[in-house]
Amino acid sequence: MKISTKGRYGLTIMIDLAKKQGEGPTSLKSIAKENDLSENYLEQLASPLRNAGLIKSIRGAYGGYVLAKDAKEITAGDVIRVLEGPITIVEGMENESPAQQKLWGRIRDAIKETLDKTTLEDLANHENDGQQDAYMFYI
Repeated sequence: MKISTKGRYGLTIMIDLAKKQGEGPTSLKSIAKENDLSENYLEQLASPLRNAGLIKSIRGAYGGYVLAKDAKEITAGDVIRVLEGPITIVEGMENESPAQQKLWGRIRDAIKETLDKTTLEDLANHENDGQQDAYMFYI
């Protein structure tokens, strides 16, 4: 499974909105600028997120977007499914041997479980949890 820029940038929008939840609407222009992304592309992603009931748009001079639910009620899986479609690992899995079907199914289920257990609140608070994502090696 490969997550495209739709899924990655969609999560970026949602994480930014989660970080600013309760502060009022956030413009896509500010999200695009903060993350060095195309505002036009983010606008294309906002529409399906809005149609799925994950975000709400607020009109006006100080308008923008807000999460439609609390950040702890929206998972990464919700966002990925809206923008990428169903989570599949192998096309035509039913044509594989039973051993391979079992392997692909276990991998798919592990990915689904991770995406469905990870909330926007988790992702928004991650940078403050004190953990490092990368290791430094010296030779």
